Amino acid sequence: MVQSSKFEKPKHHVHNNCKKATFGMGCFWGCDSLFGATKGVLRTRVGYAGGTTKNPSYKNMGDHTEVIEIDYDPEEISYEELLDLFWNNHEYGLTKRMKRQYMSLILYHDEKQQKIAEESLATEQTQRAPEKIVTEIAEAGHFYPAEDYHQKYRLQGHSDLAKAIGLTPELLQTSHVAARLNGYLIGVGGLEQFESEAPWLGLDTEHIHYVRNYVIENEGGGIFC
Repeated sequence: MVQSSKFEKPKHHVHNNCKKATFGMGCFWGCDSLFGATKGVLRTRVGYAGGTTKNPSYKNMGDHTEVIEIDYDPEEISYEELLDLFWNNHEYGLTKRMKRQYMSLILYHDEKQQKIAEESLATEQTQRAPEKIVTEIAEAGHFYPAEDYHQKYRLQGHSDLAKAIGLTPELLQTSHVAARLNGYLIGVGGLEQFESEAPWLGLDTEHIHYVRNYVIENEGGGIFC
């Protein structure tokens, strides 16, 4: 469990031992919100990976795919649980082959993740037959962070809140509270989870009320782009 300090506001930095997971699920804005407000996830950032093109950009991605890189606490959430979210929250492309930018992709970081991912794919294929899953599994290579305007896209739409928590270009990729808010604002996690966590995140009463209204309004809605 992350240990908090009542003197740290807002809660940008957490220091758990963590592991990484990397997934491609279509447009990366939606999965950034999904995983950001999932218990056990510490940080998220979106970017480009899986290909060979050097220094890709959104307008020149080459053979890369839009992906999310997740730092998670394995004592709070397992890789299997992350994969469950992966399989059940594709916007498109799980059983229909898309262009490489939006393909379904699992990039593993060690042999254990590879084994779990391959077994998980086999199970999902059995359950979804006769549809054919087109997800690819490959070793994680170099990850190129996406441009700032893609990071925490939903949170950045609430400019006053982003300014109030001191969000900077660096914190867009590293902040714990930014990851959480990026999901809560579109209803991910739900009201009970948000209210239990909000004071620990270092939010003042005004901002808790502000985000709470969006959680209530959007809970159970779509996460997609």
